[in-house]
Amino acid sequence: MSARWTEEAMAAALTARNEDAQILGVFDITNKTVAGIDSRRLGEAIQFVANAAILGYDVRAAVVMYGEPGTPSLRVTDCERLWARYGESLLR
Repeated sequence: MSARWTEEAMAAALTARNEDAQILGVFDITNKTVAGIDSRRLGEAIQFVANAAILGYDVRAAVVMYGEPGTPSLRVTDCERLWARYGESLLR
């Protein structure tokens, strides 16, 4: 994670796991289209982006936005690291 992703920031993302989140910038490789991903809980959004390549999506440009304005958005590497660290806890 970038320098802004301290232990405290990671824990804050875990705490916010039930907030609504938007996923943008996902490309469906099979259909060769931009995928319209419905809003979902932050924990589910992190899981989706972290595992999207397995499902046939290109998430290199993906961004997960959540929380109040000014809350840092999550990129694919952020989601992968949060998923690796907290895993199923994000889904509870």
